[in-house]
Amino acid sequence: MRITRLNTDIIEIEQEKADLLSIDPLIEKYRNKKGNMIPILQGIQEIFGYIPRDAFDKVSDETGLELSDMYGVATFYSQFRLNPVGKHIIKVCHGTACHVQNANALTDALQDALKINDGETTEDGLFTLESVACLGCCSLAPVMMIGEETYGKLTGDKAKKIIRDIKRQEAN
Repeated sequence: MRITRLNTDIIEIEQEKADLLSIDPLIEKYRNKKGNMIPILQGIQEIFGYIPRDAFDKVSDETGLELSDMYGVATFYSQFRLNPVGKHIIKVCHGTACHVQNANALTDALQDALKINDGETTEDGLFTLESVACLGCCSLAPVMMIGEETYGKLTGDKAKKIIRDIKRQEAN
């Protein structure tokens, strides 16, 4: 299986200064509530698409939540992102059924077409490629999802065609 966690020491790509005022209502909503950390982190990610470093600092300052605790949660759960992602997130299933049906070749073809590695975002910010443990579509193996759309019974060539079609749509 190709699932790997990002090394947070390496996460130093440029992050635009986020407009942190937009998270004030979220902080107010959960300020003194028990179990507020995950809802706050989810809300921040909903606003920005990831959790900016400055947002961690602001939440810590205003709620008393420890930075180390928040980073522990954000790096443990795969739902959280510490870096901006592409407009289209491509999730390639590497569960058992997809693995047996050659999901590795599918990921390799996408990496080649997009010129990025697993877990990275294209320079134009259009695509992020992610290997995931299971998408729950075993009868369609190998499978990928782009946004809410599921594509099954794929080959590398079929996946590349889907990417080309999306690029064409984006250009129009």
